[in-house]
Amino acid sequence: MIMGYRFVYLLLIIALAAALSGCQSAFGPQALERTHPAYNEAIIASINEQMLQNLVRMRYRDVPFFLEIGSVTASLSLGANAGLNADVNLGSGDTLSPGLGVAYADKPTISYTPLRGEELLKSILSPLQLEAILVLTQSGWNISRVFGLCFERINNLYNAPNASGPTPAQEPDHEDFGNLMDALHTLQKNQLIEIGTNEAGSIVIKLIRDNYAYKNQIDQVYTLLELNHNKDEFTLNTDFLNMNNEQWTVRPRSISGLLYYLSHNVGAPSSHHYELVTVTRTEDGGRFDWNETPAGRLFSIRTSEEQPQNAYIATRYRSHWFYIEDTDLETKSTFMLLRQLFDLQAGQTNPQVPALTLPVR
Repeated sequence: MIMGYRFVYLLLIIALAAALSGCQSAFGPQALERTHPAYNEAIIASINEQMLQNLVRMRYRDVPFFLEIGSVTASLSLGANAGLNADVNLGSGDTLSPGLGVAYADKPTISYTPLRGEELLKSILSPLQLEAILVLTQSGWNISRVFGLCFERINNLYNAPNASGPTPAQEPDHEDFGNLMDALHTLQKNQLIEIGTNEAGSIVIKLIRDNYAYKNQIDQVYTLLELNHNKDEFTLNTDFLNMNNEQWTVRPRSISGLLYYLSHNVGAPSSHHYELVTVTRTEDGGRFDWNETPAGRLFSIRTSEEQPQNAYIATRYRSHWFYIEDTDLETKSTFMLLRQLFDLQAGQTNPQVPALTLPVR
């Protein structure tokens, strides 16, 4: 009988070793393949939803707040046990009860870092850097999208400057600026405008004027910006005290101003109008449509009482759902650009000490 016990125990050990060998395959490279995409997707979804909810908060004149994920630490553990339970019965056959157990645990710990402090406030309220805007226009972004979001003024054209704060009561000045963006979009699409730096390090915009098929768009740019028709290269600067017709003088928005500008295109339920959100009026007293602004053409957040089924990002706020449609490619592109601008500007600050560390169960 002892030999029988030993034989069964040996079989149990072999089975346990095989089980551990199979479970260990879940660690190492295979564990990385399994967990990394899941964490990556969850983090991106969380950050995007936070940005969307802050835009909704600003539409309602509520205070936005950003909480960054400081670190994610995953602890993987594997345990096993084996045993034999023997029952000896007088006058009858003995019984053996083998036991085998394997335990696997994945315990992530997430640290959250609040974005706050004087340094962050300065970076969010400071105008966007022209160099960062130049990089975006040279990395494939459409010039009309970048300029239409980042600049609230070019020479004497205004891109809704009163929209860089809480929703204004009166319609903004934007029509001529929108016409300029249409002309620049056409010129860029046909490679008739170049943006770069000269030997002195200044940002230069060059207009290619020898293509008569788009002469109307080129003339429109000169007329709208009141440029010198004898020049085709213009420096880009922010010095409105020395503005002249041989340069493009611009006023960049801050990240805070850009967030407010986009927040005006958050669709609010009609029951929230006037009491919870401001309704902008036209000069004749009608309701102003923010979709007509350069930013409004490229960005729209919808609302519904029921959870949307076709949402790219969705968040619930004040008993309603606010979301970006998955098929709204213009809004998705603008949201991506906003994320890049926010990371460029706010990412230059030193984060605070993590305020909250949570083990995920």
